[in-house]
Amino acid sequence: MSESADQARVSLLELAAQLVAVSTSTEGTLAGRMSDRFPWMLALSKADQETCASGILAAARASFATNQPHLAIAELTAWRESATAMAAGLGREPIEWLEEPEPVERP
Repeated sequence: MSESADQARVSLLELAAQLVAVSTSTEGTLAGRMSDRFPWMLALSKADQETCASGILAAARASFATNQPHLAIAELTAWRESATAMAAGLGREPIEWLEEPEPVERP
């Protein structure tokens, strides 16, 4: 087994341990329990917390079923990076779309 494959396996097992802990509790919502284990989820809106929780669980199930750890790790990383960006204030400013494409000089 390569070092990267071993690290992916370890990461998936760490995630599995967290998800088992979350799933065995019966207090609160799934998103609420997951945000206790993954505090970065608190930077997401309530709706995004729910979507994040179900997305991470689905990706973990797919990872275990297919023996492909990268599925769950990529999902977890994508959500964590999105939460980090939101916490930094990115995405709060309105987007100004151009009505017509503007040509630019070639670098």
